Amino acid sequence: MHSNEYFMKLALQQAQQAYEHDEVPVGAVIVMQNQVIAKGYNQTELLHDVTAHAEIIALTAAFQFLNAKYLPDATLFVTIEPCLMCAGALFWSKIGHIVFGATDPKHGYSSQCKHRPFHPKTTLMSGVLADDSAQLMKHFFKSKRKNTTNL
Repeated sequence: MHSNEYFMKLALQQAQQAYEHDEVPVGAVIVMQNQVIAKGYNQTELLHDVTAHAEIIALTAAFQFLNAKYLPDATLFVTIEPCLMCAGALFWSKIGHIVFGATDPKHGYSSQCKHRPFHPKTTLMSGVLADDSAQLMKHFFKSKRKNTTNL
């Protein structure tokens, strides 16, 4: 059995891919029976699509892999707290478990919603490799601010 940290490191690898493609560095993997069935990273710039978040990319890949629209036996590992849009998609997927790294005080579901927006049977865990996830985001936005001031 792999640990939550093991799968979060895989999500961080996806986030690093986003970073390398000049996307906000969020990564996600979906796991069933201790095996990765789907992965994704933010691709909003590449696809010119504000809905192309890591969670949505990973959900779509998981639905296609399983040929199903519900994921009650799956776990999502995502580097940053899901936004409200992603929380809605996760609700409808009936995903069994969500594990995320760092909180997102500006855009995370908890800053936008007073009620827990996930399916009632979905379990939630936060803080797994939170510092690593937060550092990647901070470094990304710091580099963006630096590039803007150099213009």
